[in-house]
Amino acid sequence: MTVIDDLADVRTGDKGDTLIVAVVARDTAAYRVLESHLSAEVVGRRYAMADDKVPTRTLMPNVNAMVFNLPGVLGGGVTGSPVLDGHGKCMGYHLLDLEIPD
Repeated sequence: MTVIDDLADVRTGDKGDTLIVAVVARDTAAYRVLESHLSAEVVGRRYAMADDKVPTRTLMPNVNAMVFNLPGVLGGGVTGSPVLDGHGKCMGYHLLDLEIPD
C-alpha cells in the first residue's frame, strides 16, 4: 500500500476555525494518483469532520498541488480552541500516513 508521504509533501494552516491543507505532489505521476484517490470527502473523513460541514478541494495541476478547506476542524480556531495546536500547523502529519490504493 502507498501512503501520501510516498507521493507528496503537506503544509497546513488555518483561517479561523477552518483547517487548510495543501498537498504538493513530488511529480506529475504522483499528482495524477493523488487526484484520483484523494477527494475532499476522503480528507474530511481523515480529520473527522462533522457531518454538517462540507470539505472542499481545489486542484492546481500547473504546480502538481491541491488545497483542501476543512471548516470546523480546529475546534474554534486560535482564539476559541483549548487544543494545543489551534493553528493546525502540525495537523499535516495526520494526512501523511493515509493509505491509498496502488
